[in-house]
Amino acid sequence: MADVFTFSSHSVRFSSASLPTSFASSYSSTQPCLPPIPNSDKRLIPLPCYSTGSVMPLSFRPRNKFVSFKVQAAVAEKDQPKWWEKNAPNMIDIHSTQEFLTALSEAGDRLVIVEFYGTWCASCRALFPRLCRTADEHPEIVFLKVNFDENKPMCKSLNVKVLPYFHFYRGADGQLESFSCSLAKFQKIKDAIVMHNTARCSIGPPRGVGDLILEPASLAPKDKQQTEASSS
Repeated sequence: MADVFTFSSHSVRFSSASLPTSFASSYSSTQPCLPPIPNSDKRLIPLPCYSTGSVMPLSFRPRNKFVSFKVQAAVAEKDQPKWWEKNAPNMIDIHSTQEFLTALSEAGDRLVIVEFYGTWCASCRALFPRLCRTADEHPEIVFLKVNFDENKPMCKSLNVKVLPYFHFYRGADGQLESFSCSLAKFQKIKDAIVMHNTARCSIGPPRGVGDLILEPASLAPKDKQQTEASSS
């Protein structure tokens, strides 16, 4: 007669003839503290008991709460400004060539640091928080931010080929220095600030910025026509 395995609490029976040898050996290896019962037609194999407190019923999870949480997280993320929009008080976003020239003109004798960046540039993103802290530490400096994708013709005329890239301007001296910089080499920006952020007199804004023509912002159109007529 075939042996019968009885599982307590469930009354599930299996014929020993249908159980593979590997199952029997593997089960006994996981239960070393249960000795075999000799001379018995039926062997009782207790199933391990699990506390209901340690097992979470997956089938009864309120899925609507997870959906609500995802929606709230998406809305909160949408309301947050992008990383390139978190400016210091003395930072100005440049959206056109005219805005760039006007900002340089209105800066007068103040040191102007121009950052050329891309929203997709990982190096620009890593460097930006450090640049914001530097702007907070130097409220006397004007920081201009030029989005490369929005101003490709201007960036090309200014010979900007890699990102992030920086230009330093000051008054009648025009462009003082230009270089590429990453977060690991941020000391280059600090050294340039120490070198160029010194007291000096200016006789007005620079007349040329690369291939761009700069005109004083205070020059009214009527005065401009009179100036051109007198020069001709």
